[in-house]
Amino acid sequence: MVRITEDLVRKRSEHNEGEIFSLEELTLHQQDIERIEFLDKHCKKLRILYLQNNLIPKIENISRLKELEYLNLALNNIEVIENLEGCESLKKLELTVNFIGDLTSVENLINLENLEELYLVGNPCTEYAGYREYVIATLPQLKVLDGEEIGKAERIIAFQNLSAHYKTILQSQKAYFAKRVIILTMLV
Repeated sequence: MVRITEDLVRKRSEHNEGEIFSLEELTLHQQDIERIEFLDKHCKKLRILYLQNNLIPKIENISRLKELEYLNLALNNIEVIENLEGCESLKKLELTVNFIGDLTSVENLINLENLEELYLVGNPCTEYAGYREYVIATLPQLKVLDGEEIGKAERIIAFQNLSAHYKTILQSQKAYFAKRVIILTMLV
């Protein structure tokens, strides 16, 4: 397991003369990282963080990064969208190709007023009927979902059908988790 340590961050911050406290951009992709740590205490000035293509199962220890504008967690093992409430400057969040089956966890992004772009392509939740409409109605601040701009008419229709989509999403999640339990028990 590769850990996010001071040495690793210094190596990846050569463009900033190895200074980590004032670091604004950090690339830690393809490092086999399994846990997000260290950054919230020592790299509080981060604006751009690349953590794609690792082994991260949980979003954690990022909420203190108040200046973070772009977070890329694509190609990891994330199942739930959580622990981003403190990232008040976040504009773009990439969660492409993870294992997010809990679509209602997008509700954890409601208070991120600056969030304009969200990418969930390649997650199980994108297969749920009403997926796009539910996300658009739940996160009215979004301008782009999965690379497609959100139009006014699409937003109005999504709001009008939110309660119906919510019920469908809950049923889809329940079916997904039941299927997942069966698969996991077969693997054990």
